[in-house]
Amino acid sequence: MRLTRHLPIATLAAAIAGAGTANAQTEITVATVNNNDMMIMQSLTDAFENAHPDITLDWVVLEENVLRQRMTTDIATSGGQFDVMTIGTYEVPIWAERGWLEPLDNLPDDYAIDDLLASVRDGLSLDGTLHALPFYAESSMMYYRKDLFEQAGIEMPEQPTWEQVRGWAEQLHGSEDGLAGICLRGKPGWGENMAFVSTLVNTFGGRWFDEQWNPELTSEAWVSAVQFYVDLLNHYGPPGASSNGFNENLALFSRGNCAMWVDATSAAGKLYDEHESDVAESLGFAPAPIAETPKGSHWLWSWALAIPESSENKEAAREFITWATSQEYIELVGETNGWTNVPPGTRKSTYANEQYMEAAPFAGFVLEAIQNADPTDSTLEPNPYVGVQFVGIPEFQSIGTQVGQSIAAALTGSDTVAEALEGAQRATERTMQRAGYIER
Repeated sequence: MRLTRHLPIATLAAAIAGAGTANAQTEITVATVNNNDMMIMQSLTDAFENAHPDITLDWVVLEENVLRQRMTTDIATSGGQFDVMTIGTYEVPIWAERGWLEPLDNLPDDYAIDDLLASVRDGLSLDGTLHALPFYAESSMMYYRKDLFEQAGIEMPEQPTWEQVRGWAEQLHGSEDGLAGICLRGKPGWGENMAFVSTLVNTFGGRWFDEQWNPELTSEAWVSAVQFYVDLLNHYGPPGASSNGFNENLALFSRGNCAMWVDATSAAGKLYDEHESDVAESLGFAPAPIAETPKGSHWLWSWALAIPESSENKEAAREFITWATSQEYIELVGETNGWTNVPPGTRKSTYANEQYMEAAPFAGFVLEAIQNADPTDSTLEPNPYVGVQFVGIPEFQSIGTQVGQSIAAALTGSDTVAEALEGAQRATERTMQRAGYIER
């Protein structure tokens, strides 16, 4: 059922009006994730429809793991349920190579394609052609409560280490009622707990596969990293950490229930918004911590809008995704929702905007993190794959999900870390053998 909204922003909508070329009363179905930036996009439905009166929007907004499952099933079977899909840097080149996505060439001149950050644009392209348009992009970093650090006499170094983080978590845990020393992703999923755990393994010196595609999940680096993660959360994390993903931890940290949180840079805008966050005035940030190596310690990701080949409304869908990823959309969000809430990490012009840079003290830091993350050189030892917090092969979606469930079992105590990783290693070996990467 389509949601009805009443937002008094017709004047702003007119500023981004384009020439609607879709057929009269075309309805497009937009599938997206329930993250803050996408909820803002949904709330601006009237702005788009006022500017494009021939197009109406029908929204399907889902939790990340559920969204991925539904979209993967739909596009693999040419189901045609969705006209716009919110997908990421992992899916785009794989799905584009299979012919599942509409190529996005011949974009209008006023879209300013050269304004897109090169690393983000390249991650959403196949053979130089975009197959999705970036809605926002992110790396990862550490958030912390400066008030607690000052009270405890802790000075944040320019580059924190995981050993330091463990000491700070021990010192601060329980120093206020309901305060966890640290919050981290525990909810299983290749894009949930494994996005974080993969970067932790990277900085501990590990990798998913050696150069011959043999899994290395029982290596010393994997065991050390996962044991560190399990111990850290079990001793100094919040209750029920194994159920917490990005959104759950965002809520915990914004209420002041976490002394530290390592997660996506895209959370910074909401955390700095005093209307949304109880810790806005005391928020500090630092690079993602490191252990043995800085390589792969912070991830690179873009949530993007793509048009599946199975869509029957490609023209209208293109109107929407070019609108929602444009310079003008970013300005609209800045004017209606505040400049800290604009979608970050996609356009050079965002970081040349004085209003944004003044409102968002984290902006330059985030831009540098995104530009410095290297998906082609993410591990201490050489590897055969592209990706920082994922492996850019079709099989990784199932591998990452299964390994994520094993890690969650170790976190809850259902398995030891050794048992969890041994099981994950065997399952990953079977998958890679079936796919022909390694011999049986």
